[in-house]
Amino acid sequence: MASVNLNSTLKNRNASYRIGDGGSSGNTQPLPAAGSMKPPTERWREPTGAARLERSGSGTRFSSSSRRSSAIPAWRGRESDHYTGPLEGLPGPCSPGVPSGDYPDSIMPELSDHSSAFRPEPAAASGVPEQGSSSVRVRFCPSPTGTPHVGMVRTCLFNWAYARHTGGTFVFRIEDTDSARDSEESFDAILDSLTWLGLDWDEGVGKGGPHEPYRQSQRMDLYKEVAAELLEAGYLYESFSTPEEIEARHRERGEDPKLGYDGFDRNLTQEQKDAFRAEGRLPVLRMRMPEEDITFTDLVRGPITFKAGRVPDYVVVRAGGEPLYTLVNPVDDAAMGITHVLRGEDLLSSTPRQVALYRALMDIGRAQVVPEFGHLPYVMGEGNRKLSKRDPQSNLLIHRYRGMIPEGLLNYLALLGWSLSADRDVFSAAEMIEAFDVHDVNPNPARFDPKKCEAINAEQVRALGETDFRDRLVPYLADAYPDPTGETAQVPLVSAEAFDELTAREQEILNEAAPLIQTRIQLLRESRDMLGFLFVPDDELVIDDKVLAKLKASAGDVLDAGIRALEGLSSEQWGKDRLEDVLKAAIVEGQGMPDGEGIKPRLAYGPLRVAVTGRPVSPPLFESMEILGSDSTLARLKALRAQVG
Repeated sequence: MASVNLNSTLKNRNASYRIGDGGSSGNTQPLPAAGSMKPPTERWREPTGAARLERSGSGTRFSSSSRRSSAIPAWRGRESDHYTGPLEGLPGPCSPGVPSGDYPDSIMPELSDHSSAFRPEPAAASGVPEQGSSSVRVRFCPSPTGTPHVGMVRTCLFNWAYARHTGGTFVFRIEDTDSARDSEESFDAILDSLTWLGLDWDEGVGKGGPHEPYRQSQRMDLYKEVAAELLEAGYLYESFSTPEEIEARHRERGEDPKLGYDGFDRNLTQEQKDAFRAEGRLPVLRMRMPEEDITFTDLVRGPITFKAGRVPDYVVVRAGGEPLYTLVNPVDDAAMGITHVLRGEDLLSSTPRQVALYRALMDIGRAQVVPEFGHLPYVMGEGNRKLSKRDPQSNLLIHRYRGMIPEGLLNYLALLGWSLSADRDVFSAAEMIEAFDVHDVNPNPARFDPKKCEAINAEQVRALGETDFRDRLVPYLADAYPDPTGETAQVPLVSAEAFDELTAREQEILNEAAPLIQTRIQLLRESRDMLGFLFVPDDELVIDDKVLAKLKASAGDVLDAGIRALEGLSSEQWGKDRLEDVLKAAIVEGQGMPDGEGIKPRLAYGPLRVAVTGRPVSPPLFESMEILGSDSTLARLKALRAQVG
């Protein structure tokens, strides 16, 4: 089948961007010499015909006069002349651009055929380099705050795929320096989520490695040492100004009081510092930003320049001595030899700060290189808004609760900024690893489409092996995953969360029933509605009043005919083919009906299905009766007959 083509805007890999009205992004290639805070002029010159990040009355935009001529997969859609996206730290309002992947909700996507689900396959089959065979080192370093979300997973996936594609090393560490917001519950949820998804790491939390520990809260001594060295070398300086004083100085100059730090403390004398300390003030430590443009080549967006003076000196250590993200992440990246930093577009504004800090770390002998940066596109939700962590669509635990499988979710998240080819939306992990290149990531925002996500999940569910599919149903039948919203009480339908721990009868039922629904569900939790009737006692089967009300007037006659026909079967005859034959003769052909007139199959089997399963929609009727057995089937038919009168 043909894949859905998603609309998105082409990036211009050869363009150069300039940010002239505020701080927001960075990495520098090639590197300046160690000890030099000012790169060679020719290296920082804006190329002819380059794109510019311009300020207008409505916000900040990328504009380009050149276009990429190479062949682009069809799903990437049309080029646009401008990319408009929010850049944190830039003055003035910024509006999200039009997300890619936008198509009418009424269109159900057609998905391509595939031979394997999104799961790792032997490297030999794809020619992927052996792990650790290259110098590439990437990292994933989430903060343990709140619930794991799809944006976090997409970032992790792209880092993981790039490491596997290049034969590099994938490092997993935890950014837990914010004691007020960090929680062990969130930490455990992140570990559980990555394990469930199969996004394995080569070194890091829970696995160890040469750069232990991998929790930033356990590396404070290192940060203090580095901060002291940077302070002594003059890259950091003490700042005593309060926010109120900074705002007052802006007002005195007729400026916007919210412009941020104004550099007042850059050149304080020792006498001035002593006077502030005498007042009881404790200084923060600020990074002394270089007084020239900062340029780097983004792996996703191409060359980007931040104009001199537009990125203010920023705090790296609080007054109490607590190091901030702006210090600890570059220090850890340098210590762990990270070569590529792939992260969300929302962090673009912090990159020039990090570039400057990396150069300083190189000068004091704490870093060897400045990593290459790649800023991944926003994931958008409803209404063309960035998908919030608090949006249910972003909640990873909700997706797991509803029955997304790792293969389906990762396959879909890979499409939010990247594609395997123009005509394939469904692919395996091995196929993604072999093809993934961060340079091919589209910089434009992509919309998270729940319908498309579920449709791809359905394809991956169908690709599972029969035994694998059966085993994955068990946790959902056991209600092993609690409802993250707390709205649904847990009601286990089976006795255990693993197939091997079920009773013999439960195993028998699942062995026979699971193949009946594999092509009929999109989400694994749907198995509870589809198979629940097989695991409840006959007298506890609930039939909704609305379902009863929709039964036709002939329901009583149909049930009578069905009961008489089935009572004549022996246990040896109780098989789906024989069941179909006798019920067809009795009801459809009319042999068991009072007037001898037959009834169309839709009307003939509807009351039987409701009686047996409690629902108007179920797995195949005759197979369901065979699995239930004669005693349960007849008991349920008679119970409904008593209800309809």
